[in-house]
Amino acid sequence: MEGRLILMKPLQHESVIPLYHQLMERLKGSIEEGNWTLGDKIPSENQLMDQFGVSRNTAKKAIEELVQEGILYRIQGKGTFVAKPKLQQSLMGFYSFSKVLKEKGMNPTDIILKIEEVKPTAKIREALLLGEDENVIEMKRLRCANDEPYILESSFIPKNVVSDTDQLKKVGEISLYDLFSQQFNIVVTKAKEAFEPVLIRAEESEYLQTEEGRPALLLERTAYDINGMPVEFCISIVRGDRCRFYTELT
Repeated sequence: MEGRLILMKPLQHESVIPLYHQLMERLKGSIEEGNWTLGDKIPSENQLMDQFGVSRNTAKKAIEELVQEGILYRIQGKGTFVAKPKLQQSLMGFYSFSKVLKEKGMNPTDIILKIEEVKPTAKIREALLLGEDENVIEMKRLRCANDEPYILESSFIPKNVVSDTDQLKKVGEISLYDLFSQQFNIVVTKAKEAFEPVLIRAEESEYLQTEEGRPALLLERTAYDINGMPVEFCISIVRGDRCRFYTELT
């Protein structure tokens, strides 16, 4: 069955803006306006070709770009459909992933994959201000929203911060930073974060239940206690089709 056609403004064939990009914006605009909602099937490449007078390559590229952005998804042999809205998070202040999900009416769950003592890399040692012979506790977990994996995360914590590693198994029941406060008397007051775009690798795709090569964000966070000492260095792979970060400039 073909997707439902929506009346949209024609493309400007004389514009310097590529036709595929114009078509992307028309499709995104219709989704944002609520003409198509979650799970709706959008028009096929043939329908878009007829409606906008474009080539198959143009229609195909517009759809592929929107699939890469996570706005649409494909089902082999059935068509292309509107995906779930992305989780949006402001970078204007300190935030907790679990608390953000709860505020948006979603159910956060953490699946702990491992907790073990490891020798830190030079990068981790530098971030945590550790000596050459100091080890860290690595906690690797899969962070989910409504049982769907969003983030693959590895936290590296100085060994002297965690007096009882068994306490880390409680993460998921409470947030890591709440655990720091309640069990180890450590209050996290600030963090520094850096982001860069990456492609999901094979091992990561298995955990995140998405295709290898899909866009993602590599997020690195260093968290500090009330005295300005680093207490965690975190490396996260964030699904680009499920999360969106933004800031506000004034």
